[in-house]
Amino acid sequence: MPSRRSFLSASAASLAALSLPRVARADDTPQQDLPPAIRALSPMRDGVVPISVDERRARIEKARRLMAASKIDVLMLIGGTSMEYFTGMKWGLSERLLAVLIPVKGAPFLVTPKFEEERAMEQAHLGPLGKDATVYAWEEHEDPYTLIATGLRDRGLSTATIGVEETVRFMFGDGAAKLPNVTLVSGTPITAGCRMVKDAHEIALMRHASQVTIRAYEAAWASLKDGMTQTEFGGLISLAHRRLGYDGSASVQVGKYAALPHGSATPQVVREGSIVLIDGGCKVEGYVSDISRTFVLGKATQRMKDVFEIEHRAQKVALETARPGLPCEAVDAAARKVIVDAGFGPDYKYFSHRVGHGMGMDGHEWPYLVKGNALPLEAGMVFSDEPGIYIQGEFGIRLEDDMVITPNGAELFTAQSPSLEQPFGVGG
Repeated sequence: MPSRRSFLSASAASLAALSLPRVARADDTPQQDLPPAIRALSPMRDGVVPISVDERRARIEKARRLMAASKIDVLMLIGGTSMEYFTGMKWGLSERLLAVLIPVKGAPFLVTPKFEEERAMEQAHLGPLGKDATVYAWEEHEDPYTLIATGLRDRGLSTATIGVEETVRFMFGDGAAKLPNVTLVSGTPITAGCRMVKDAHEIALMRHASQVTIRAYEAAWASLKDGMTQTEFGGLISLAHRRLGYDGSASVQVGKYAALPHGSATPQVVREGSIVLIDGGCKVEGYVSDISRTFVLGKATQRMKDVFEIEHRAQKVALETARPGLPCEAVDAAARKVIVDAGFGPDYKYFSHRVGHGMGMDGHEWPYLVKGNALPLEAGMVFSDEPGIYIQGEFGIRLEDDMVITPNGAELFTAQSPSLEQPFGVGG
């Protein structure tokens, strides 16, 4: 189910394609009709390397080690991010069960609708499951769960504890739970245990995605004009991403609507002196960026500048606080203290959300920088660093950059925004 943020971003991009017919696509727009800053963009594809089959195979082996430690016999995946993470298979969801089951020992197997078998195996053969991947196919009138039982028996698992990945639909989990001698438990310790800590390749892809998005934002910002609608500006952001070689987008909120953290569907127009908050990103070989910038078209008021400085300091304190071994919640507490001590409190009154979320192949994934989460940070974890100050009826300011935990602390993939009037630095 899409989030409110992704729905608004997609809606803005769709509307922008209608409201900006002359610049709706990078590949069919005459060069002379593009804004100069966007015309100057070129693809940023050099050095981008996809995740290999061997890397996915190593992920499966790590999952098996975690399964053995957790006394889980088999991991059940359906279409979604974790299936892609381990197998490379990209599969949508429907009422028909297609599942990959990874046993702690023995070969993984697929259960698939018979009419989808060729398409499923085409994808499976390209990944770590390989050309010898075992498939159990069911016709439309047959029970797919009996094939799960068959696959388990064939691997000596007539009695099995199945770890169910958290996005498995209830109907599928419920079907598996009715099998005799089967116990279902959460598979999150396995999937999160593998996905939470990123390796150097994953971090490189996310760093690149952040750099693509900040470049797209800067080009769109340089092209912003008085009287432009939010959808028109969102269209420029999407266009800039395409010029750089990727699909990307951002929600755009103006003035008082920036005080709603995920914005409003109300049509908005950018005017001189308006606060503009943009929030979005792109994917590079399956790995995401998630960046917010807040700026003013023209001159900011002193009040806007004062709030920006508090926000900027809170984001920096979160960065300086984060380090391996520290509880996740401590990063949120450090940033929140800056904002509350500056008079924007208590608690969630003005800073109304957590300071950050884990990131990887999903824009939001484990773990979360939030009060009550005592999980220790580890080198290789990647988060958003995004405190916010939202003053209802006036404006909101959020700065968001993506942050990786390093062996000695933390670093941002992109530089902090220096000011409301020059969000990408002097000369940007």
